[in-house]
Amino acid sequence: MAKQSLPLSQVYKLIEPEPVVLVSTMNGGHSNVMTMSWHMMVDFEPPLLACVISNGDYTFDIIKKTKECVINIPTVELAKEVVGCGNTTGRNIDKFKKFGLTLVAASCVRAPLIDECYANLECKVIDTKMVPKYGIFIVEVVKAWIDRSQKNPKTIHHQGNGVFAVDGKIIKLPSKMK
Repeated sequence: MAKQSLPLSQVYKLIEPEPVVLVSTMNGGHSNVMTMSWHMMVDFEPPLLACVISNGDYTFDIIKKTKECVINIPTVELAKEVVGCGNTTGRNIDKFKKFGLTLVAASCVRAPLIDECYANLECKVIDTKMVPKYGIFIVEVVKAWIDRSQKNPKTIHHQGNGVFAVDGKIIKLPSKMK
């Protein structure tokens, strides 16, 4: 057998399937954005997502207080801005200004959409039972936006230590799912 032992601290690199997203929030008149790669679908209709946010993140306190956010889905063209947002805190700086991101008013939540992103999901927190132990917020998508002019957008996927995979070739196979 040619396989070698993998440190358990690196297991997430093997199963991290979701795209890296930018989570925007609004607290009073102050907007913030953070990078998040630990999230997953929980249900389809209504669309529910589980989002893991560390209690040390500035966004954690905002979402806990406001119970809403926007999950913005960037493409590879925004990779440097995505990493920049992930490597800084909004406690001391305006990340929208620093990284040249454009705020757009949402229709169902106070948190802003990020115009440069391919898609935007306006979300309301509906369950916080797993927040104290795991930092998991369950959110319901209440409005979704997509830029249909972007054909085959390429999202990025975090693999750890500054390494990202970019969506590649798309294949279509028979499926019973809609």
